[in-house]
Amino acid sequence: MMLSIIIPVYNEEKTIADVIKAVHAVELSGIQKEIIIVNDGSTDGTENEVKKTLPTYKDVQFLIHKTNRGKGAAVRTGIEKATGEYILIQDADLEYNPQDITKLLQPITQNSSVSVVYGTRLKRLPNFARDERTYRFFIQYLGNKFLSFVTSILYGQWITDMETCYKIFPKKAIDGISLRSRGFDFEPEITAKLLKKGYKIEEVPISTNPRGYDQGKKLHPIKDGTIALWSLFKFRFVN
Repeated sequence: MMLSIIIPVYNEEKTIADVIKAVHAVELSGIQKEIIIVNDGSTDGTENEVKKTLPTYKDVQFLIHKTNRGKGAAVRTGIEKATGEYILIQDADLEYNPQDITKLLQPITQNSSVSVVYGTRLKRLPNFARDERTYRFFIQYLGNKFLSFVTSILYGQWITDMETCYKIFPKKAIDGISLRSRGFDFEPEITAKLLKKGYKIEEVPISTNPRGYDQGKKLHPIKDGTIALWSLFKFRFVN
């Protein structure tokens, strides 16, 4: 099996080299991996940081958007270039631990009927002991739970974390699917279209280390949550 790991990145000069190193270090028994980094018009030193790492790793492709087009657009660019049987999305900010990739692959390698796996952060209460950011994390947690509940009702399958970055799905699953989302609405779009196509989503618990907006977090709960909610309803009734 070949696994294509797509890393969309925008202004993550402080973490991108560590993410590439950590993803490359993940040992996957019997599975080859290719790493596809898509620099989405970064205006900081992200491009230089990636280029410094390229001579070290032979399995890394580096793609560049001249301007910032959004996470969804960056992921779509990565998918177009992917040669693996399976696609995995990896954020570039170190909130997600690449060692959890092995957990995500276990249901697929151990059960031939499983082909789509999401890493869920929401099967347990998160640690809210985070100084003045506690309220913001709590609002985001409730928003994610609500969006996942709406997804479950609209699409007839119970899932706990629709908004998770960690998603593995077969590349063939999106054959004939038109992915149009440019921003964070990629998450509800891919989820909606996989479920409408008849794929069952298996969830496995993962660990995360959420960062604050002062550290570069880009998701805005109210604005992006509203877009995600609208997207869930839109994609339920249109392709």
